[in-house]
Amino acid sequence: MPAETASGTFEGQVIVNFGRHMTIETATGQQIECRIKGRRLRPVCGDFVSGERLPDGTGRIKLIQERHALLLRHDARLGNVALAANVDRMLVVVAPKPAAEPALIDRYLVAAENLGIEALLLLNKLDLPGSVGVRDVLEEFAAIGYPVLQVSTVDGTGIAALGEVLRHHTGVVVGQSGTGKSSLLKALVPTAEIRIGEISSASEEGRHTTTVSALYRLPNGGKLIDSPGVRGFQLWPMPVRQLAQGFIEFRASTGTCRFSDCRHLHEPGCGVRASLERGEISPRRYESYRSLCRQLAP
Repeated sequence: MPAETASGTFEGQVIVNFGRHMTIETATGQQIECRIKGRRLRPVCGDFVSGERLPDGTGRIKLIQERHALLLRHDARLGNVALAANVDRMLVVVAPKPAAEPALIDRYLVAAENLGIEALLLLNKLDLPGSVGVRDVLEEFAAIGYPVLQVSTVDGTGIAALGEVLRHHTGVVVGQSGTGKSSLLKALVPTAEIRIGEISSASEEGRHTTTVSALYRLPNGGKLIDSPGVRGFQLWPMPVRQLAQGFIEFRASTGTCRFSDCRHLHEPGCGVRASLERGEISPRRYESYRSLCRQLAP
C-alpha cells in the first residue's frame, strides 16, 4: 500500500465507500474520513488514492492512482457503474434460496474472464434443504474448470479453505441478495461489523442489506470486498470476440473455425458449433452466449 507523504497530504486505499463519502486507510493503518474533490472522480473500494488533509482532520481525495481489474456492472440509466478496483479473485456465492440463476453466473464469469480475475463458485448454506439441486447446477461450471467450494457458516465447513484461497489476494464477493455473502464475511472476519440479512419468506428474494461497499482485511493477510447485493448483474457492451473469450470452453475450438472473425453463430465451418454438436459444449451455456450476443454486441 502507498505510504503517507508529507504533512498536509495522504495516500491510502479506499476501505469504505458510501456515495461521495469514503474512509481511507494509510500504510500505517490510520483511517481518514474523506470526501471527493470534484464530481468527475469516482473512487470505489480497493482504489488507491491520494489527497489533501483538512484542518478538521478529514481529507479530500484528489487523485485515483492507476487501477487494474476494475469490476463494472451496466445500468440502463447510469451506464457503466464501478463496483470494486484492484481485485484478483471473484467469489460467486449461490445458495438453495434464492434459487441459483445459471445465466447470472455466466455473466459474472464473463466479467471475470475479461478482467483477468480468477473466479470460483461458493455453494453456501449447506444446512438448508435443496443444496443437492444447487450442486447439480454447479456441476456444469465445475466440468469446464471453475473451482467449486462448499461452505457453511453454521458448522464452519469450508471457511478455512476459503481463507486459504484468499491468502495474499484481494477478492470481491458477488451474487444474489440473500445468498449469505455477509454471513460469509462475518465468518472470515469475526470482528467485522456486518449487518446480517434474512430471506423474505414472502418473495424468497434477498433483502438488500448491504448499503455500503467495504474492504475487509482477513487474518491470513488477504482482503475481501463486499459489494451491495445485485439481483440482476448486467455486463457492459462488448464486441462478440471479447464476449466469446468469456466462455472458456470455447477456446479449444476457436482455432478450428474457418473464418478468423467467426462469431460462432451461423458462420459455416465454425469450430465452436462443431464442438457443440459433438456434445463437448453445454447447450445451455451456448444459448446463454447467443443471448448475450443479442444484448451486448454492437
